[in-house]
Amino acid sequence: MSTDLIAGIRRDHLAAFAAREADIYVETRPKAATALAEGAGSFLGGVPMHWMADWPMPHLPLVAKAHGARIWDIDGQKLDDFCLGDTGSMFGHSPGPVAKAIRQQARRGLTYMLPTEAALMAGRLLADRFGPFRWQIATTATDANRFALRVARAITGRPKVLVFNGSYHGTVDDTFVSLENGKTVASPGLLGQVSDLTRTAVCCEFNDLASVEAALAKGDVAAILTEPVMTNSCVVLPEAGFHDGLRQLSLKYGALLIMDETHTISSGLGGYTRVHSLRPDIFVVGKCVAGGMPTAVWGLTDETATRYEAANAQREPGRSGMGTTLSANPMQFACLVANLAEVMTPENYAHMEKLAERLSHGLARIIDEHRAPWHVVRVGARVEFICAPGPLKNGTEAGFAHHPEVEAAIHTGLINRGTLIAPFHNMMLISPATKKAQVDRLIASFDAILSDLFQAA
Repeated sequence: MSTDLIAGIRRDHLAAFAAREADIYVETRPKAATALAEGAGSFLGGVPMHWMADWPMPHLPLVAKAHGARIWDIDGQKLDDFCLGDTGSMFGHSPGPVAKAIRQQARRGLTYMLPTEAALMAGRLLADRFGPFRWQIATTATDANRFALRVARAITGRPKVLVFNGSYHGTVDDTFVSLENGKTVASPGLLGQVSDLTRTAVCCEFNDLASVEAALAKGDVAAILTEPVMTNSCVVLPEAGFHDGLRQLSLKYGALLIMDETHTISSGLGGYTRVHSLRPDIFVVGKCVAGGMPTAVWGLTDETATRYEAANAQREPGRSGMGTTLSANPMQFACLVANLAEVMTPENYAHMEKLAERLSHGLARIIDEHRAPWHVVRVGARVEFICAPGPLKNGTEAGFAHHPEVEAAIHTGLINRGTLIAPFHNMMLISPATKKAQVDRLIASFDAILSDLFQAA
C-alpha cells in the first residue's frame, strides 16, 4: 500500500474516497445521465460552454430551478449553493426586486440603443455605491476590462498592461501572460494565440513592489490591471502597504491603476476599493452587479475622464473599438437599479459577512482538528479553503497550492452531501439568502469528508 501523500492525504485513501463518491453521484442522478446522453451531442464537446466540462463530477447535473441559495436538479436532488454562478448570483438566485424589474421591463422592450430614466437613476446609484466615477455600461467584465485598457492606452500613448502572475481578467488577450523563470511569457495552453503578447503585456508577482517598479521604470506601461485581492488561482491577500505602494508607483511612472472588483465586490458595500479607501483611476465590476443579469460597469475618475475626452477629441470619426450593440440595454438598467437600491444594501452585506465569518471559523476548526496542512482565507462574503499551508504570497505560490485530484474528490463529496461550491477552486460565497443551517451543513459535510480522507493508517 502506497504511503505517498498529496496535500497531506494518503493517495490510496484519496483514490478510494474519489471512487466511492463518483459511484454515489452516478447512482443519484440517472435522469441527468440519460438526458445528457440523448441531447448533449448538438454542443461542441457536449456542453454549451466549454468550461462546463471542467466540473469534477462524472457528469453534469441538469438544473430544474434555482431560488435564493438553493438549486434543484431534474433528479430531485437539492443543493445548498455556495458557488452562486461563480459570483454571477452572489446576491442569490433571482432576488425579488430584480425578478420584479425583469418582469416589468420585459413588457416595455428588451433593447433599443437608447437610454431610459432608469439609466439616469443607475448612474446616481453607481456613484453612491462605488464612488464618484464617470460610468460606462458593458455586458461582461471582459468587455469592461478591454475597454478600460483601450482608454489607458489612448491617454498615455503607451502599449503595455502590467498584470500579476496567476491573475484572470476575463478573456482579454493581453492579460494572458505569466512568469517563467522571472520572464513574461504567453500563458501555457492559450488556444489560437498568434501575436507576441510580451509586446503588449508585462507580468509581475503580486505583493512584489520592487518588480512592479522595475517594470514601470521602462516607461512603456499604460496601466496596471489588478484585483485588490487575487482570487482566480487561490486567494492571495495583499500584504501591508502593497496597495499604497502600488498607487504611489503608478503615479510616479504615469501608469493608470485599474481595479477589477468582479470577485472582490464580496468585500463589502462598494467593494474592496471603498472598504479599504483605495484610489484607482478606473474601477471595474461585473457578474453580480445587476443581480445576475449579464452586466458590467466601468468608471473613470474625473481626471481620467477629462484626459480620455481630450484624447478622444483628436481621433478621426469612426469606430472607437469600444461598445457592443446589446450593452447599456434597458433590461440591464432596470436590474441595476433594483439590485443597487434594494439588494446591495448594508443590511444584506452584514448578513453575508456574519455567515461568512461563521463558515471561515468552522472550516478552519475542522482543518485544525484533522491536522490537515491546509488553511482558510476570507474576503468579506467569500471564503476559500486551500489545500496547502498559508498564507500565500503570490501567484506562483498559489499555483503550487492547487491539488486538482484532491479538490475534485472533495467537490464531488460535497455535492453528494448536498452542497455545491465553485468548480475551478475551493471558493464559497454567502448570499443574502443563505441560511445559518446551510453553513452548518457545509461545515459538517467538510468534517465528514476530512474524517474519511485523513483517517488513520
